[in-house]
Amino acid sequence: MDKIIIEGGNRLIGEVTISGAKNAALPLMAASILTSDWNTLHNVPHLKDISTFKKLLAHLGATIEDNGNTIKLCTRDLKNHEAPYELVKTMRASVLVLGPLLARFKKARVSLPGGCAIGARPINLHLSALEKMGAKIAIEHGYVEASAERLKGAKIYFDISTVTGTENIMMAACLAHGKTILENAACEPEVQELAIFLNKMGAHIKGAGTDIITIEGVETLKPAEYTIMSDRIEAGTFMVAAGITQGNILIKNCPIQSLDALTTKLKEAGVEIKTENSGTRVIGNYPITSVDIKTLPYPGFPTDMQAQMMTMMSISSGLSVITENVFENRFMHVGELKRMGADIKIEGKSAIVKGRPFLSGAPVMATDLRASASLILAGLAAHGATEVSRVYHLDRGYDRIEEKLAKLGANIKRVKE
Repeated sequence: MDKIIIEGGNRLIGEVTISGAKNAALPLMAASILTSDWNTLHNVPHLKDISTFKKLLAHLGATIEDNGNTIKLCTRDLKNHEAPYELVKTMRASVLVLGPLLARFKKARVSLPGGCAIGARPINLHLSALEKMGAKIAIEHGYVEASAERLKGAKIYFDISTVTGTENIMMAACLAHGKTILENAACEPEVQELAIFLNKMGAHIKGAGTDIITIEGVETLKPAEYTIMSDRIEAGTFMVAAGITQGNILIKNCPIQSLDALTTKLKEAGVEIKTENSGTRVIGNYPITSVDIKTLPYPGFPTDMQAQMMTMMSISSGLSVITENVFENRFMHVGELKRMGADIKIEGKSAIVKGRPFLSGAPVMATDLRASASLILAGLAAHGATEVSRVYHLDRGYDRIEEKLAKLGANIKRVKE
């Protein structure tokens, strides 16, 4: 198992290029199931979750050609319709094959999903929506078993905003008979990406990016070629890295238009953000001003940036209140930050963060994907050496982050434990 060692205190200066978005790539890979010919995806990041999803598609019988950041997928000869526990347990996004398999092959057997332990993320909204579309659903021995001769269009209201639920049902509805209307749909940019890709395949989807999405079912879809958007959470993490180290970073391929909530808070904290011809420049300043944050579904402040901003607030000049409204168990990084000297108290859904002049390097353990990033950031700003263990979480969502940080001047290395 690997760990990352950081000697803190270096300002980060230079340029970094953001990789493709994991949370856009995975649903597009799932959408390849809906057509029987070759789909081509560009700007695919090198991540553990991408590798896992390739294994899942290959297990189903897909043919995959991998050429660096470009992959070609063909699901013409799928031989089974089961997503097994061994592949699904590490990655919740595996549930995205449920809708496409059911829509195209009339049946699916998918293990209940796993992923980061950041709270309950039940798929009951996916299942109740599919039932409204005419599917028969059973849960037996830890598997969802679904069948339907042909799904039928329906009006579906999601009780809570669900990204994977919106994506799963949107894909299923593409081949359903009639019109499907999704109300209280997720508005995330990754949902919009999937809709654009599906429309290139011949789907009829309107309203993606709003909370009402309409899908007119079609008989068949055709293959498509698509370049995946840059990862807004990776970009946001490097923005915080510039701020927390008083750095000066030019971020290339930065999806700045999808980061309004984050950039607003960073500017309040004293970080300069400028749009240039070649990217977005982010300059950190001292002292860091404390800001309050409340996570919300898009376009609100992203829950996936909460841990990183908490790290930044731990060395701010005042008191911050960070409220987590999306997941109920997403403060697991707090204990590790406190090991580094952070002054944080949990009160219900909120973390009260009293800024300190500096953090101290310490051995810490990553508990989930974004917590991993927050501890890396803490190590960059800390006095002394920080060792972050269990970084396999990090590899699920960040494409060689330690290499990118090293090129910006960080004293960082990956070693075997």
